[in-house]
Amino acid sequence: MTCLQIPAAERAQLAMMLEVCAYPKPGNVDRCHDYPDTRLEHFLASTIFARSAFEEAELGTGRIGEIIKHAVRDTNCHLGGNTHFGAFILLIPLIYGKDIHGAQKAIEKTDTSDAVAFYKAFAMTSVRMNAADELDVNDPHTLTLIRDRGMTLLDIMQHSAASDMVAREWVTGFRLSRRGADILKETGPGRQAIVRTFLTLLATEPDTFIIKKHGAGVAQEIMNSARDVLDGKRSAEDLDGECISRGINPGSIADILIASLFIALGERWSWDY
Repeated sequence: MTCLQIPAAERAQLAMMLEVCAYPKPGNVDRCHDYPDTRLEHFLASTIFARSAFEEAELGTGRIGEIIKHAVRDTNCHLGGNTHFGAFILLIPLIYGKDIHGAQKAIEKTDTSDAVAFYKAFAMTSVRMNAADELDVNDPHTLTLIRDRGMTLLDIMQHSAASDMVAREWVTGFRLSRRGADILKETGPGRQAIVRTFLTLLATEPDTFIIKKHGAGVAQEIMNSARDVLDGKRSAEDLDGECISRGINPGSIADILIASLFIALGERWSWDY
């Protein structure tokens, strides 16, 4: 069976599994190290329990916002906190629409009910928001604001795009996810291609999760360090150790890498080497 023949729900699970198991991806949980409160097992559990939501997206019987909420609800089954919220934002429209073009058409059809469901899903996570964000997930008035303005889920992503690279993917036609898939296919099969793609994306785009937690200066510093790794000036293991010791987690790049893997797997990229 080729990866092209694997049902989209299973391909999404495979993408999530491959991302978390690849090593070394500087700063992220992988097969060689955990965080104090979040372990490899938590990510793998989420990969398993997301299956029902992915199948719902593949059937196209529900609305995208509700399916994202179902994915978050179903994977809140462990003590490891949020593991894949950003990945769900990318994977579910890709599964729903069958490909990037279909995903774009699907997200253009989102409405206010999708936006409300998404914010309810957001409230189940511990994902960081900008302190001054008008649409604060912790403010009960936000849902009223969304309804009064008639905001769709695409509107929400456009609102967040400047400060959140995962939301930006909805607005730019999954630009980075597409680029990551192309890098995977150009680099070759297997785990080293995943690591190379992660480092390439990290070297060229400031990770917005790092910015929210540590500031733009640190995000730029990690970009420069990733370039040094690609140029052979330092090892990925060395950068990984530095990120772990400083609590720096390029989590948004990891989410986009999962979407890239999903796309590449559907285009016959081989993970099995």
